[in-house]
Amino acid sequence: MLSRRRKPKNDRGGNPPRKSGPPNSLFGEILDWMLAPLLFLWPISIIVTHNVADNIANQPYDLALADSVRALARLVSVEDGQVVVHFPAPPRALFRADQDDVVYYQVADDKGATITGDADIPSAPVPVSLIGEDVLLRDALIHGEEVRVAYRYLRPAPEVSDALVLVQVAETRNKRTDLASRVVTGVLLPQFAIIPLAVVLVWVGLSRGIAPLNRLQSLIRRRRPTDLSQVEPSTVPEEVRPLIIAYNDMMARLEENLQAQQRFIADAAHQMRTPLTGLKMQTDLAMHETDPEQLRESLTRIAESTDRAAHLINQLLSLARAEASFEKLYVVETVSLDAVVREVALELFPRAQAKQIDLGVEGGEQELLVEGNPVLLREMVKNLVDNAVKYTPRGGSVTARTRFAGSPILEVEDTGAGIPDADRERVFERFYRVLGSGVDGSGLGLPIVREIADLHRATVTLDANPGGQGTLARVVFPRSHLQPPPLVQGDHDALQ
Repeated sequence: MLSRRRKPKNDRGGNPPRKSGPPNSLFGEILDWMLAPLLFLWPISIIVTHNVADNIANQPYDLALADSVRALARLVSVEDGQVVVHFPAPPRALFRADQDDVVYYQVADDKGATITGDADIPSAPVPVSLIGEDVLLRDALIHGEEVRVAYRYLRPAPEVSDALVLVQVAETRNKRTDLASRVVTGVLLPQFAIIPLAVVLVWVGLSRGIAPLNRLQSLIRRRRPTDLSQVEPSTVPEEVRPLIIAYNDMMARLEENLQAQQRFIADAAHQMRTPLTGLKMQTDLAMHETDPEQLRESLTRIAESTDRAAHLINQLLSLARAEASFEKLYVVETVSLDAVVREVALELFPRAQAKQIDLGVEGGEQELLVEGNPVLLREMVKNLVDNAVKYTPRGGSVTARTRFAGSPILEVEDTGAGIPDADRERVFERFYRVLGSGVDGSGLGLPIVREIADLHRATVTLDANPGGQGTLARVVFPRSHLQPPPLVQGDHDALQ
């Protein structure tokens, strides 16, 4: 009878796998990080240069404007209570305009009324305090045109009155703008030549900097396919030494795998030679046999030998498939471990029934999910259950169990002869079989289980059956983020 028994459910936990994008060119990354800030800072440099040029252009012309204000202030006096300005020459001759700019002047009272000069100059705010002959500067507009204004408040008759007089001289900004433009041009023109030159120098510098990487690439590419020797870390740049150390470690593991494959091929050839040789001898004997009974016995032995050879070949193919590139050839899926166990148990149930073995399946309240390849997982479970059925004597029992104890666990328990402590690790070696078992086998079942378990980052162990005689095989899968699906009504029904 094949029955299904349930265990209490357990919670699951874990984190989903992270994905990463493809890496970019190292040369391109460095070039981007060097040139992108340069191209970003260049417009900022233009703005800063223009502001600095404006300040440079303002300084000499501001000094000249301030001197004009002081000269005009010295011409202001009070006569008979009236503010007058005595010009030694015509005002326009005193405040001469050139071909580039227009100069304005004004003398006004503290109420903004113009005493003399140009009334178009805007009035200036009265400062909190008057300090000596200090002249203040500001920007303004006259007839919609920007001007620079120098001004000063003074008391022409402090002994008589506290009345203030505003003296202002304004000038358009044409010469200043022209000077600032020449400064900016003088600075930016070299930059236009320097930036392309800097790009070329950066390119050449990076090309020479990564030249050791190109030589290393050429060295590795020129190697023969059979050359798995290590690269001396001291011959490469310090920045790539960790990568070379990891590469050497990978080459060492690859060489071990190749040696293991060579040993496997040699062992497989030896194991295949024995049944094929026996099959050839039995075939030769059958060809010369004339007695029908003896011929039937020979054909029976040939059929048995063929079955053993076919089983060995299937085991070898399964092991080769398990050793293949798991990530490239097989897709990782969410697999119900309980469903796999049930399918394998149903497949092997006739064989167990022929030996009168009670084959049972136990599981939790909910389906146990793992991430893996369903084909390989089924091969692993099949080998565990098949070994248990094969090495359990007639009338015994085999139980395939799934449970959750912090991580998914698969257990196959039998009541067979058991495995001695000294052989529990050796049975995972290829073609190794425990002496005295009295059962034909290829010695590849448990190595296949170990190989598939390693591919799924699981651990497999063999222990004595805690319930008595026999063996308990346990496969512990890594902790998973998968949550069990809701329990379906009728899932408790037994498989008869």
